[in-house]
Amino acid sequence: MPTVTLFKQDGTKNGEVALNDTVFGIEPNNNVVFDAVLMQRASLRQGTHAVKNRSAVRGGGKKPWRQKGTGRARQGSIRSPQWVGGGTVFGPTPRSYAYKLPRKVRRLAIKSVLSQKVVDDSLVVLDTLKFEAPKTKDFAEVLSKLDVKSKVLVVLEDDNKIAALAGRNLVNVTVIPAKGLNVLDVVNNDKLVITQGALSQVEEVLA
Repeated sequence: MPTVTLFKQDGTKNGEVALNDTVFGIEPNNNVVFDAVLMQRASLRQGTHAVKNRSAVRGGGKKPWRQKGTGRARQGSIRSPQWVGGGTVFGPTPRSYAYKLPRKVRRLAIKSVLSQKVVDDSLVVLDTLKFEAPKTKDFAEVLSKLDVKSKVLVVLEDDNKIAALAGRNLVNVTVIPAKGLNVLDVVNNDKLVITQGALSQVEEVLA
């Protein structure tokens, strides 16, 4: 069973905390992690691309010339695709790129990235993270005492709104609730800082 150091908010050590072996101690599966990241990035695409077909381009209501007798090819509209200024054929239309992986695959992916953080010694567990007021300066001071200088993902209890407000304006800091923990955010950040309460919530769901 993996164990990590438990820190106080002032940066001092407060013993150790044992992590759930089925969540933080598995063999990381890189293929599943890749699939999960690809799924999340695809779901983030807006898919609002569009072009105008011949029915959407302005003009072209009148037949350019009569059907027969002119010696020219028959034409029904100056907005046909072969005309300059005409509509586009088979162009992109608005669509959703979102798709889902099986539930077991998604769970294996998040367990894999969490276990990798333990292997890389990039997981920091706090006993608590409480502020009297949502001040960014106080949040930055806590990270400084923990010696966290790189990109960091901070996972809080679902009801810790004051701390979430305090950290949301910091550069290279992503603050999410425990229920919002996801593969892409964990992969994109070098460090993972999680409170003990949020850790319990995560283990309760994934174990």
